[in-house]
Amino acid sequence: MRSSSVATEPAVADAPPRPRRRPTRADVLAIGAYALLGVLVCLNYWGDVQHRISSHLPTDHSWFEWLFAHGAHSVRHLENPLFSVRQNAPDGVNMMANTALLGVTLPLAPLTLLLGPQVVYTLYLGAALSATAATSYWMLSRHLVRSRAAAFLGGAFLGFAPGIVHHANGQPNFASNFLLPLIVARVLRLGAPGRWRRNGIVLGLLVTYQIFVNEEMLLLTALACLVVVVAYAVQRSRAAREQAGTFLAALGVGGGLALLLAAYPIWFQFNGPQSSRGLQGGVFHSWGEDLVAFVTFARDTVAGDEAVERTIGLTEQNSWFGWPLVLVALVALALLARRSLPARIVAVLVVVFTVAAIGPKVRFGGVRTGVDGPWAYVPDDLPMVEMMMPTRLALVVAGAVGVLIALAWDALAEAPRRWLRGLGYAAIMAALLPLLPRPLPAQRVDPPPHFITAGGWQPYVPAGRTLVPVPIPSNVHGLTTLRWSALTGQEFPIPGGYFIGPNERGEGVFGAPLRPTSRLIYATMDANQVPAITDEHRRQAVEDLRFWRASVVVLGANRREAVLRDLMTALLGPPRRIDDVWLWDVRDRL
Repeated sequence: MRSSSVATEPAVADAPPRPRRRPTRADVLAIGAYALLGVLVCLNYWGDVQHRISSHLPTDHSWFEWLFAHGAHSVRHLENPLFSVRQNAPDGVNMMANTALLGVTLPLAPLTLLLGPQVVYTLYLGAALSATAATSYWMLSRHLVRSRAAAFLGGAFLGFAPGIVHHANGQPNFASNFLLPLIVARVLRLGAPGRWRRNGIVLGLLVTYQIFVNEEMLLLTALACLVVVVAYAVQRSRAAREQAGTFLAALGVGGGLALLLAAYPIWFQFNGPQSSRGLQGGVFHSWGEDLVAFVTFARDTVAGDEAVERTIGLTEQNSWFGWPLVLVALVALALLARRSLPARIVAVLVVVFTVAAIGPKVRFGGVRTGVDGPWAYVPDDLPMVEMMMPTRLALVVAGAVGVLIALAWDALAEAPRRWLRGLGYAAIMAALLPLLPRPLPAQRVDPPPHFITAGGWQPYVPAGRTLVPVPIPSNVHGLTTLRWSALTGQEFPIPGGYFIGPNERGEGVFGAPLRPTSRLIYATMDANQVPAITDEHRRQAVEDLRFWRASVVVLGANRREAVLRDLMTALLGPPRRIDDVWLWDVRDRL
């Protein structure tokens, strides 16, 4: 093991900062390799980018396409991006209370207007994974390890860890972690003398921007940084006392700046129109990580198997490291912890967040045991954590493992014998190669009707009125009809949708509160049969259409087209066939 303070002390220590490195050929090659991995992960989408979406989370994929369209619509029409009335009409959607990804969709608005949300979604998804690996590589190579190979492997894992690639199936906000390594590096430099104002300002700007990318990952990073700082202070108490004043001053500047810049959006999130508190029933708190998942290969890796999901449950795959990596990590921690402070801090992170990720009840091999987990003692309505899933704390473990991979590879350069170095390198590679990502699974989705994309709807939908698609979009039904809005630039508002909004008690629920006509449509789809329609059904349909401020009801081609046409005909009378849709013009009835 090296005696260099750079190799054994974290950046919060009193060691002088390393001299800046200019980009080298190795840096360019590393970033190029990450970019190729990003293309590989999205390869199935590129086969037919206009008509393919995630087959694992198709509704989430459609939601984020809609978000890119929202960013473009907000910029084009100079509207407040924190709120939208283009979905869930007439009540609208509080975008700050949802995963709106505004820090990405607004800057990319010109590209979305030029290429469309499907193309920009796929471009961005691959770029976000690659950028996270690249900033992780920068953080590791500039602040923690000397070996570029060590930084490359650690960066690759941090950008393309199984849990991150799993979320890339329709949730690009959890793949958008490129600011987090920069935030961590800045936090660990807050105690550096002479730069407390600059460090604090940079941290405040980074934190503010991350708020508009993914608040949950920011919270996880903040918790991880807290554990790191406490672990460092316990093990280097004298140095920590000497740096405490500078650290706290810089932290105050950063926190104050972030609070100033983000005060209104955060207020809007919790107090603006259509804001909510938590989720009904605290549904997220039951989602803990299965202990067997830590040693299982994730579905989207080369060693993964879809069948394993049926044995330990269809949950988020936030750890899923595979048994070889778990074994290598344990050996590395045992060998490095005695002489490396960063390795000891990594060990603390692994232990703390592995335990925290278990949830309210310990699950083992898909069986929920009667043993209480740590979240059994966490109130469901605790502020800031009320919407967290315990299983997602395993993403911090993944980050710690990525750092450990870099530390272990870097330390092998000092192994006393060549064969030991070779054995160590081979063990690390054997543990990582099975975790190489495979292209994300994709499925074909039908395009919107020509009536929608060609603007045939425009004469029928005046300002202030809505187009009611059948089925009405929700978190269960209406996947394709939600895309009607996204792929037409959100030029017409629609009722329903896929989002988190308040119920009558102010609790967060997925989608709009169901109205009688919505329930009738969904029940007809599920049964594939039209129920007996009464005058009360017809009266309620008119009342619901009046609430939605409808001008037309539109039914396009789908697998339940025939039964839905019969239902809407029984409710509203015969439709007109316009282009490739069935249309009920209800403007004169409301």
